[in-house]
Amino acid sequence: MLPSMITLASLISFGFVMSITPGPNNIMLWASGANFGLRRTLPHMLGINCGFGSLLLLCGLGLGALFEAFPVVQLILKVVGAIYLLYLAYRLTTASFKANSEDKRPLSFWEAAGFQYANPKAWVMGLTAMSTFALIEQSFALNALVITLIFMVINLPCISVWALFGTAMGRFLSSPRRLRIFNGLMATLLVATVVLVVR
Repeated sequence: MLPSMITLASLISFGFVMSITPGPNNIMLWASGANFGLRRTLPHMLGINCGFGSLLLLCGLGLGALFEAFPVVQLILKVVGAIYLLYLAYRLTTASFKANSEDKRPLSFWEAAGFQYANPKAWVMGLTAMSTFALIEQSFALNALVITLIFMVINLPCISVWALFGTAMGRFLSSPRRLRIFNGLMATLLVATVVLVVR
């Protein structure tokens, strides 16, 4: 049985708010759109969407219970996430100095998908969505699948807004100096999210 209309409306609202608000994914998409344009950022966007979808489904199928039983697993993921965010911040700060380098590229589909498992905001979204909206008295697996599909449909347009905004800003950031300042600001925002991860 599918969620009721009230539950569905609440889920859509929750999914929209959580997907459109700033977080590591949206900051990176903003920067990627500005540095590489929308077309080259598409694999990054799809990686986020599919990676988060898989994480959400796993949360619905019991991964949250693993964290409750073994809190050290969640701590390890937090540390890995913090280290990876610092690495991405480093990549952003050096991107404008590598204009002619083959190393300058956006995140791939698999890098973006894998990052979801180290992204603290993704875990909060996934665990909250499943614990709040999945109905225990009904088929939990079916509920988890429906919630995952709804979230993925909502998530993709929301994160696309950030990539599009970055792409539009890319025209303004055509000078190396402006791009360097922008990348520095984006890197600073990513480092700030590390504080939220490790606290």
